[in-house]
Amino acid sequence: MSNKPISSENYPVKIDEAALAAKIDPLSFDVLRKAATEVAFTGEYTDTETIGVYKCKACSAQLFTSETKFHSGCGWPSFYAPTADDAVELLEDRSLFPRIRTEVRCAACGSHLGHVFKGEGYAVPTDERWCINSVAMVLEAKK
Repeated sequence: MSNKPISSENYPVKIDEAALAAKIDPLSFDVLRKAATEVAFTGEYTDTETIGVYKCKACSAQLFTSETKFHSGCGWPSFYAPTADDAVELLEDRSLFPRIRTEVRCAACGSHLGHVFKGEGYAVPTDERWCINSVAMVLEAKK
């Protein structure tokens, strides 16, 4: 887990950290605002097949849809693309140096969501695995 809190200062949606901490569970807060990670195979959405839209738990921005979700077996919900190119922000993550990863953040509020990995050979259109923490999202089921 990163010790440096994530700031929404440079994002369109400003997050009141105290209000968010009071509204959501501690693990969700640690993932969203401190770049923590939930334990593999424990997340609510890892194996769900519910049709709908996955939204940021901090600001409700649309991030992913069930149409791009696939079973990767990695222990976290996996998607092959976000809802739109500007729905997420990608940042270089050197927290596991020397291994460099690509962090995925909500483009609206800057909340940490997970990481994206390329070239792993999954049978998906983009050859990308967007490995996202369940606790960073809320699934709005299609009615």
